[in-house]
Amino acid sequence: MDSQIVKTGRQKSAGEAIYQKACEVITGGVSRNTVFRRPHPFYAASASGCYVTDVDGIRRLDFANNMASLIHGHAHPAIVSAVVEQLHRGTAYTMATEAEVAFAGLLCNRVPAFEKIRFVNSGTEAVMTMIKASRAYTGRPKIAKAEGAYHGTYDFAEISQTSRPDQWGDINKPNSVPLAHGTPRGVLDDVIIFPFNDVEKTLAILDEQAGQIACVILDPVPHRVGLVPGTGEFVEALYDWTRKNGALLVFDEVVTLRVHYGGAQEKYSVKPDMTALGKIIGGGFPVGALAGRTEVMRVLDPREAKILFPHSGTFSANPITTTAGRVAMELFDKEAVDQLNTLTDVAIGQIKEAIRIAGVPVSITGAGSMFRFHLKPEPPKTYRETYQPKEEVELIRELLDYLYLEENIMMINTCACMFSTAITQKEVDMLTQAMLNGFRFIKPKLEKLTQQISQ
Repeated sequence: MDSQIVKTGRQKSAGEAIYQKACEVITGGVSRNTVFRRPHPFYAASASGCYVTDVDGIRRLDFANNMASLIHGHAHPAIVSAVVEQLHRGTAYTMATEAEVAFAGLLCNRVPAFEKIRFVNSGTEAVMTMIKASRAYTGRPKIAKAEGAYHGTYDFAEISQTSRPDQWGDINKPNSVPLAHGTPRGVLDDVIIFPFNDVEKTLAILDEQAGQIACVILDPVPHRVGLVPGTGEFVEALYDWTRKNGALLVFDEVVTLRVHYGGAQEKYSVKPDMTALGKIIGGGFPVGALAGRTEVMRVLDPREAKILFPHSGTFSANPITTTAGRVAMELFDKEAVDQLNTLTDVAIGQIKEAIRIAGVPVSITGAGSMFRFHLKPEPPKTYRETYQPKEEVELIRELLDYLYLEENIMMINTCACMFSTAITQKEVDMLTQAMLNGFRFIKPKLEKLTQQISQ
């Protein structure tokens, strides 16, 4: 019997066959849990623009864009051409390159708070470097972060990103909750948790350990907190507090740089001391960066008599990434940002009408070219309001599976969309119809869930 035929006589899909081989050599068959699906992940064969075709020949409309990293969709011709040209000259050297300098200049000219910049290889690495630089500059051990905020996989940054009601404690003093089993007690003790967008409670929490805090790290539109923008009052209060208490205010704009031409920070009256970057600045390649005030960034400077934070990385600022990133960000100019944000607003408006037609208790939050669905009649404002019990998580998974398998729509697993410039009104209309069908599909179970929660 053909090895591709299972005992039932059903022929395996190409994806199923690949996964069987993957499980023999890769833990769980995947190298990142976000792509795992039961009974097996789907495997991409090719992609162009806003469409991805899998190994079984199914073409899907992509609103995930590799977890918000592809601002121009897949295989943009200008990026491909520039990268191929650089490939012929080499991919990495034990030398610096002009490509790094050109890209650094572009980013520093784009965002006023970026006086100096350093490149790394991922958003996680950028946040890690930013936290370590904050400690080096202030000489202090602790950081403060918002409950529920995702800042990558660095052990300090990941504390309390998935707090549950049985763990999170009093809102006036939230617990520091580990993500990974075996997280050292010392890590928990050095991370202070505060409620996002609550000025009074946050300042009271910070005041208790003011002399120990190196930095307050803030994602200005935190995805897992609810994809709700930080208020001007909240950001200004944190800025003022850090000035008063000798700490740094640092932003995680790995995701949110796309929100405005100058990042989410563009709309605030105050600027962070440092900002972590990633995702869209790589042009489709692994990337991270740390940018900020010259005085603070000096802790990394090898010309200093005493280097407070020696820093290197084998593939940091490699010419493939910096070339792709420069082209991508040149293309994502002010006009492109405005056009994409306008199209996203159109999409949200159309989907809100679909919600009304379907008669389902669903709300939408977001900013710029990103938005998220919540199976709640009113949009949440805090992490604790955003928190999803097991039944809600399962229903969201059903909706996402329906969209993926029946409507050929790809979204981020929180039920979020991250638009790319490859998307047009045609794709917005396709998404709107798919969401209407999806809302109708889950409506009976959603109504039952809503009743259970209200009782």
